Amino acid sequence: MSKSKISVPEAKAAMEQFKMEAANEVGVNLKQGYNGDLTAKQAGSVGGQMVKKMIEDYENKIK
Repeated sequence: MSKSKISVPEAKAAMEQFKMEAANEVGVNLKQGYNGDLTAKQAGSVGGQMVKKMIEDYENKIK
């Protein structure tokens, strides 16, 4: 299974910040580094929140 790699250091830092913000919004306590102790529900809620925010941002830009 291949993982996506972000090659631009600034983009990687921005995505980490974005992930932390999304986790905070849904009440999931993320820590820097490994978060393998999260449940699938917690990880899914973080990812879902990130997608929701990206869609909202896109919709606001096309208006």
